[in-house]
Amino acid sequence: MGCGTGGCSTGGCGGGCSSGGCNKLNTYDWLGIMEMPAYMKPFDVIEVRFKGTRKEYYRNVHNLDITNNDLVVVEMENGYDIGKVGLKGELVKLQLKKAGLEPDSDQIRKIIRRANDSDASRYRENKELEVPTMYKARSIAMELGLSMKLSDVEYQGDRRKATFYYTADERVDFRELIKRLADAFKVRIEMRQIGYRQEAGRLGAIGSCGRELCCSTWLTDFKVVQTSAARYQNLSINQLKLSGQCGKLKCCLNFELDTYLEALKDFPEQDNIKLELSNGLYKLMKTDILKRMMWFVPMNEIGGEWLGLKTQEVRDLMEANKRGERPEVVREVKQVKKEAELEFKNDMGTEDLNRLDARNKKSKNKRNKNRGGNRPRNQNNKPRNEP
Repeated sequence: MGCGTGGCSTGGCGGGCSSGGCNKLNTYDWLGIMEMPAYMKPFDVIEVRFKGTRKEYYRNVHNLDITNNDLVVVEMENGYDIGKVGLKGELVKLQLKKAGLEPDSDQIRKIIRRANDSDASRYRENKELEVPTMYKARSIAMELGLSMKLSDVEYQGDRRKATFYYTADERVDFRELIKRLADAFKVRIEMRQIGYRQEAGRLGAIGSCGRELCCSTWLTDFKVVQTSAARYQNLSINQLKLSGQCGKLKCCLNFELDTYLEALKDFPEQDNIKLELSNGLYKLMKTDILKRMMWFVPMNEIGGEWLGLKTQEVRDLMEANKRGERPEVVREVKQVKKEAELEFKNDMGTEDLNRLDARNKKSKNKRNKNRGGNRPRNQNNKPRNEP
């Protein structure tokens, strides 16, 4: 489900995906290749997506011939907005059920028309205007000394309204900020608070795994991530390594948690396990969950050799200790392989390693002779080319 246009961003590709898998706002229309019976009327509600993760549903009252990724002008409470068609057909009924809306609900507004060239040009202008608007709004918020972070802005299609998304730890009184923003941009201002995970999903970034963030590509359901998820997976509790770009614990800590919890059922339930063996007392130091191994170190000696046991072997030894026995564990003697001696292999046909030095010496003597030693001389015992 790659992008045929050569790369995907947080807003999805430009329409090169067959399934739309690179955009988390898309829903794969597995009924799109099937023809509807002649007696059935197509479902008139269409899913329209906007910037970020915002999706809304509108009724196609004019029976417009529109397809996915088409720009449409939709009705708003005050004015109109421009968005892209995300899904149409019978699957929209399931999407309405997830959103808690009825097909005949009065909350579903209408699609006015397909976007013309003027609407498409205004749509692009709004996108280009968002960056300078965000910079100026942040400077105004800093002048007012507000403890909040403006992370994104979205203009309505008719540019009558601008929605600012922000994050804050405490309650913020932004009444003065709204007045300043309304005077600066001449639009109606709406402030909407989002969480830190939603902010990272809107902005997008590259994670420590080298791939784009899950929250900006496909993850829509943000679940609580606890520190115990890292402990169950034997990860070191390092806040810098376990935190993502949002400053919270990484969502991927929950991805494999069920696998680890299932594997931990084979391990003994005791936390601090100690084994009494024939050569001394051992305590648990490390567990390898995926290999079902438990490593013990001797308590009566410092720097002793670690003892690796399978989970079933640990259970048997614990049962023997309960009966008052101190069994003996036979360690496997590891045979150290003898290192192969490196020998010089002569591929040049000679055993003299100083042959290069001798060659350099001969060439040096030859150069010295050519400089004046063997030059032809005249009757006065001088070289012929000298006066």
